[in-house]
Amino acid sequence: MARHSGRFGRVLLSDTGTTHTLTTVASLDSWKVDRKASRQDVTAFGDANKTYVQDLADVNGSFTGWWDDTEDQAWVSAASSSGCYMYLYPDVTNNPEKYAYGPAWMDASIDVAVGTPVKITGTFAANGDWVFNL
Repeated sequence: MARHSGRFGRVLLSDTGTTHTLTTVASLDSWKVDRKASRQDVTAFGDANKTYVQDLADVNGSFTGWWDDTEDQAWVSAASSSGCYMYLYPDVTNNPEKYAYGPAWMDASIDVAVGTPVKITGTFAANGDWVFNL
């Protein structure tokens, strides 16, 4: 088992939810994906403690970075009416076989202010089944 720096992280997006042609989103500096399941309380009379059943997993996340005027992949993916496909790599250089992947609904934002670099953010939610090979 080895630990890794996040410096080789990568986010790839497709133009639509019907194509798997992926493009690296330039100038990003972080990404996050959550896979959390909700739980329903099924505690009954006489139980020694609360008891739960687990519901479906909810996959969503975000990424951040710096606006790069030479590419617009986040905006193209966010504008797609069919969503997009997304690959998230924690270390694409040393462990390209480790990733999270799936179809997603994308949102993109840009933050512009005097005295700071122009920042972009993206958020996403699952648009189908995701694979976690991490």
